[in-house]
Amino acid sequence: MGMTMTQKILARHAGLDQVTAGQLVEAKLDLVLGNDITAPVAITEFRKAGLTQVFDQDKIALVLDHSTPCKDIKSAQLCAQAREFAKEFHITHFYDVGCMGVEHALLPEKGLTAPGECMIGADSHTCTYGAVGMFSTGVGSTDMAAGMATGLAWFKVPAAIKVTLTGKLQPCVSGKDVILHLIGRIGVDGALYKSLEFAGEGVGELSMDDRFTIANMAIEAGAKNGIFPVDDRTRAYLDGRVNRPWEAVEADPDAEYEQEIVIDLNTLQPTVALPHLPSNTRTIDQVEGTHIDQVVIGSCTNGRLEDLRQAAAVLKGRKVADGVRCIVIPATQQITLDAMAEGLIQIFIEAGCAVSTPTCGPCLGGHMGVLSDNERAISTTNRNFVGRMGPVSSEIILANPAVAAASAVAGCVADPRKL
Repeated sequence: MGMTMTQKILARHAGLDQVTAGQLVEAKLDLVLGNDITAPVAITEFRKAGLTQVFDQDKIALVLDHSTPCKDIKSAQLCAQAREFAKEFHITHFYDVGCMGVEHALLPEKGLTAPGECMIGADSHTCTYGAVGMFSTGVGSTDMAAGMATGLAWFKVPAAIKVTLTGKLQPCVSGKDVILHLIGRIGVDGALYKSLEFAGEGVGELSMDDRFTIANMAIEAGAKNGIFPVDDRTRAYLDGRVNRPWEAVEADPDAEYEQEIVIDLNTLQPTVALPHLPSNTRTIDQVEGTHIDQVVIGSCTNGRLEDLRQAAAVLKGRKVADGVRCIVIPATQQITLDAMAEGLIQIFIEAGCAVSTPTCGPCLGGHMGVLSDNERAISTTNRNFVGRMGPVSSEIILANPAVAAASAVAGCVADPRKL
């Protein structure tokens, strides 16, 4: 019986020749990730269990990104706990204020994720790294603690959904629209504990930033992980970043999938998700003119350089509408530098945007853009649940960077192709 990409990676890391959907395996981990919210919980459990050493100081990553620079006393205390742990155990990949970035943009940039590898992270969007052809998934902080100590994790091998992509994306349509379209079709539990395995000639038309965005939101469909095949674009991205040997996997021709979904990229339109679920999708023509108070461009979903370029192309020579706040958050320091070199930061500031140091900030209602009562934001983030960015009366519309930027200019949800 053939195996999917995900199944092959889990089999390899469990030391098995074959695995099947539903099988329980113990797999070796190539990386364990935590942030300033989840790592302190894991550290507390680590110490409570009497553990005194980590399995490999080079295979743990701690990124202080959610509430940093620290927004209050509690967040400062949590960051201090992570710093102390990193110092005590000589954690190689510790990223603090000034060198950190939003974790799921930072780790690939630093070469910590590679094809064929297996990792866990105490953050649900750890599934992002499937963009480079690895198995990565979010876990709870207790699992993170065990992973840091043993380098092992238990998994139930997921069944798979094959997502076949054809065609090519049209202007002002990006990876965000692909994944919102998919979630709109299958629902937020449509891929529950399954792997979303992307395939088809359309994959080659997607940039790496598009793939990161799509894999990032696999969890919004309930998926265990999302994963892309390795191609020339992947190899070009990894060149100069990953300096260790890696081995990509390919799905077997007779791999089993519970279903196949075909998406013609040629036909996709800019797509948004209305409150309060990522599956509540509409094409832009159905929602144009909807009032907004705030725009957020950034996050682990859409804070990469290509995202900023798309937003800047819309904002160049234009102004943010009166009564609208537009917040731009490059996802890493390197992305900020690259955006500065390309003149993008100047475009944002001249348009009337606030530009922030890297942080998750408003995505989880933490800081740097929390909404007030009855306010509505259009955001390039990944979740629009009740109370996600502010009070329960506030609302979030999810969109791609071009749509978000166009909406900032128009003062309402707008189609960037019509500006």
